[in-house]
Amino acid sequence: MDSISIFVLIFILFFLSSIPSKATSDLFPKQALPTKSGYLPINSTSGSATFFAFYEAQHPISSLSQTPILFWLEGGPGCSSMIANFLGLGPWKIYSNTKSNESSILKPNPGTWNHKFGLVFIDNPIGTGFSIASTPEEIPKDQETVAKHLFIALKSFISLDPLFNSRPIYITGESYGGKFAPSLGYYILQHNSRSRISSQVNLRGVAIGNGLTHPVTQVTTHAATAYFTGLINEKQRTQLEGLQDEAVRLTREGKWTEAADARTLALDWLQNVTGLATLFDIRRKKPYEVERVTEFLKKEDIKKALGVEKSIIWEGCSSIVGKALHEDVMKSVKFMVEELVKKSKVLLYQGQFDLTYGVVSTEAWIKELRWEGLERFLMADRKVWAVNGEVAGYVQRWGSLTEVVVLGAGHIVHFDQLESSQAMIEDWVLERGLFGD
Repeated sequence: MDSISIFVLIFILFFLSSIPSKATSDLFPKQALPTKSGYLPINSTSGSATFFAFYEAQHPISSLSQTPILFWLEGGPGCSSMIANFLGLGPWKIYSNTKSNESSILKPNPGTWNHKFGLVFIDNPIGTGFSIASTPEEIPKDQETVAKHLFIALKSFISLDPLFNSRPIYITGESYGGKFAPSLGYYILQHNSRSRISSQVNLRGVAIGNGLTHPVTQVTTHAATAYFTGLINEKQRTQLEGLQDEAVRLTREGKWTEAADARTLALDWLQNVTGLATLFDIRRKKPYEVERVTEFLKKEDIKKALGVEKSIIWEGCSSIVGKALHEDVMKSVKFMVEELVKKSKVLLYQGQFDLTYGVVSTEAWIKELRWEGLERFLMADRKVWAVNGEVAGYVQRWGSLTEVVVLGAGHIVHFDQLESSQAMIEDWVLERGLFGD
């Protein structure tokens, strides 16, 4: 081959390499990239690290130094926060693509939570999603370790930008995030109480959607909820109450593995006798789908664009992480919420069609809060909440505690009701309308 041919070949190869791949140009437009993403080290010796994706506020209503930052923690335990990122909370949402052979496509999300706020998605605990657990033994087995890891990640994130240190912080999450969010919030309160002002975290509040927070009480509500929804009869209600009581007995005795197994048995029994596709939403003909996210995040170009460790294969929910936290399932973090409602503010929101950790389940443990404002909260009016002129749900509030019932939603509120979800978080953080004084 002569020198001219070699030059032409090199030019062609260079030209082809400069063309964005279909994955990053069509499926993942440049404007859809996070503001920052990558890894926050948890253990510098072993290499364990937490993956995060941060999106700066699109339309902040104040200077960035005062613009709130929301941290989102998915449930599971062991489910990736990238599910929420690309299916309802993030600025870009995965939709089915009916106009091409590609099965999914990213489009701007009108209901994103980063419309006015910065938004951080954390794959938690390590071993979840794109996060790295160097060994299975490093995966947390309790909320204390979860909170410690999350706090290390939070402080590492704040150090990425001098402006982050002054910004109000809100910890949010759903489902098993009903433990993760208060655990991190409680850890921050403890840190702040023994630290100089300059090193404190500016925690303002914790929001929990359809959360598992005080399991020993919540597990007792499934039979009544299913019965009064018309899903089981009186005989079945009595049978389910027996299964629930067994989970409570084992919890009281501190037999955590057996208690978690008993709770699973009760929920499996309920799903079997009702024939529902999922207990997370009694209306659904099939479970919530994460296949589109799985297909999207397995692409090498997508992982490279996000700053993901190349060798990691994303899965929606990690069975390894779930197994590590199995003994944690029936343990309560109610005492953490009690501290948070005294020293910050708390939002508890539920989709009306969730049969697992829905309205009845949440209100049962709210009544057990040891908080001086509880009586006045329980006596507060439950007000009709409207979004864009239409009834979106109901708000009950007193002092630092707010409860919201979201109409037309199941377990994953932001997936089922984009606009209501966005309006709720913005009004709560900014203390507007029914969410303010």
